[in-house]
Amino acid sequence: MNKKPELLAPAGDWKMLTTAVKAGADAVYIGVEKLNMRAKAANFKLNELKEAADFCHQNNTAIHLTLNTIIFEDELDYVDEILTEAKKAGVDLIICWDLSVIQKCMGAGLPFCVSTQASISNSASAMFYKNIGAERIVLARECTLDKIIEIKNAVDIEIEAFIHGAMCVAVSGRCFMSHSAFGKSANRGECIQPCRREYSIYDKDGGVNFLIGEDYVMSPKDLCAIKFIDKLIEAGIDSFKIEGRKRSPEYIYKVVSTYRKAIDLYFEGKLTNEIKEQMYEELDKVYNRGFSSGFYFGTPDKDDFAEQYGSRATERKIYAGKIINYFVKNQVIHAKLESVGVTEGDRIYIIGNKTGCVETKIKSLMKDDKKVASAVKGDEVTFICELDVRERDQLFKIVETDELPVILEKEQRKTAE
Repeated sequence: MNKKPELLAPAGDWKMLTTAVKAGADAVYIGVEKLNMRAKAANFKLNELKEAADFCHQNNTAIHLTLNTIIFEDELDYVDEILTEAKKAGVDLIICWDLSVIQKCMGAGLPFCVSTQASISNSASAMFYKNIGAERIVLARECTLDKIIEIKNAVDIEIEAFIHGAMCVAVSGRCFMSHSAFGKSANRGECIQPCRREYSIYDKDGGVNFLIGEDYVMSPKDLCAIKFIDKLIEAGIDSFKIEGRKRSPEYIYKVVSTYRKAIDLYFEGKLTNEIKEQMYEELDKVYNRGFSSGFYFGTPDKDDFAEQYGSRATERKIYAGKIINYFVKNQVIHAKLESVGVTEGDRIYIIGNKTGCVETKIKSLMKDDKKVASAVKGDEVTFICELDVRERDQLFKIVETDELPVILEKEQRKTAE
């Protein structure tokens, strides 16, 4: 019987952390203000680390801390400060690769995982890190599934691998483009992703411009492993990692809950190809650049690069308003519509720090104690909601992407009237 893998989710702030835990993550990974590879994302403050760890542990969820940039000489004391707070907080694993951090983890008795930035791609490298005390390694993104199995069989060490989210055109993320063009180093977590943009090539001899827009040759599609998740489970990978500390709470909700269901159904013997196709469509609803199988079955080709700028998500969210009150006994939401109207049957997200992100449908809508089919911006409404939500949570309307311009135009027209 295959071992059930850990489902590891990203969290950039409290909304994402709460969402990941409630959606079924076995573990989460976060960063603090500095020295992590998502420095431009939302990050927790160092003095929040204990509270975040306590919240995770109270919900039977492990917490991993990313300390995975290169470290300069004048930052060694700050590394000590972070690790001291991590140990006090009870952080379960430090994700790192700079040998200074590894050495300090060993000295402090903190378990550590070697980040993908170390580009571990063979059993000899894996054995080296095991011998110096690594509890887990994240293999290089360039490893195929066959190579992962070989390394796993050769070295008795936990292996973590990405299953979903953004990929980088550079070798395991070691890119200098952002630094060269804008002074923002990817190796310091500052990348502003210039590779994702549309470019024009100029022929200086012929005076001709070519627009590179149909094929974004430096912008890979997102990794999506849902269609072959069973093969990854059977390979014995210990931890399935989702990328996305810069993405939204609804992204975390949809991705974590979908993979949670897939893993559980596999071990119940109920994960069919039809269900995997349905899950693929669900994942396509939130932010993505198109989907690819990454390096799992060989080197990506031209079909693995994005076809357009930005997200290809089939759904979008529009801010509708806020929750004024939630009557727990009757499970009734009282909301003020501040931006757009809602209609009976609408699907909505409710997002808040302690609520995380939850999805529901407005089954019946009330205004001024009367049942109505719809309500407009400025109205106060009530409706039944059986989920755990709170006052001041934000309410978002979920719409099809191709319907968004029409809906916004209608709302602008109503506002003008």
